[in-house]
Amino acid sequence: MTQPPVGRRERKKAATRQAIADAALRLFLERGYDQVSIRDIADEADVSTTTLFKHFTGKEALVFDEEADKEARLVAVVRDRAEGQSVVEALREHVLATWLPLTAHPQLAEFTALVDTTPALRDYAERMWTRHTDALGAAIAEASGVDRDDLACVTLARFVLEVPALTRGRQDRRAAVETVFDVLAHGWSPPTA
Repeated sequence: MTQPPVGRRERKKAATRQAIADAALRLFLERGYDQVSIRDIADEADVSTTTLFKHFTGKEALVFDEEADKEARLVAVVRDRAEGQSVVEALREHVLATWLPLTAHPQLAEFTALVDTTPALRDYAERMWTRHTDALGAAIAEASGVDRDDLACVTLARFVLEVPALTRGRQDRRAAVETVFDVLAHGWSPPTA
C-alpha cells in the first residue's frame, strides 16, 4: 500500500492532482466527456494547463487517475503476501478489501455509464487493463518461478482484473467475488442443482 505524502511539497502536489481529477470527473459527469476541454478542467481546478499536464498524460488519464497506484498495489499484493499464502488468496483478500467498498460509491453507476458510452474511454480502459494484465501476470510468474509471459500466469491476472466486470450487477457482490476466486483457486466444477 502506498504511504501518504509526508512533506509539505508532496502533500501540495497530491492535493493539486486530486483537485484536478475531481474537477475533471465532475465536469465529465455534468457535461459529457467530449464536451469538456483540457482548458475547462484546468480552469475548474484553478491551475494552468501546464500544471495539469505535469500530473496527467492526457484527458483519458484524468478519468482513471488512480490506475498507476492500483497497478503498483496489485503487484505488491503478490510480492508482499504472507509466507505460505497463495497468490490467489492474497489477490482475493485485496479485491474484497478494495473493490467491494467501491461498489457502494454513489457515483459508480454514473462513472460506469460515462466509460461505457465514450469510445475514447472504453479504448483507454482496454489498453489500461492490458497493461495491468502484463504487470500483474509478470508478478505472478516471478512469484511462481516461471517465465514472465507464462500463459497460466497471464490468464490468472486477466481473470482477477475482470472481477469487477464479472460481478457487476450481482445482488450479492461479495458472494460473486468469492465464487470467481473459488474457481480460480480450485478450478471449475459443474454447479449442483
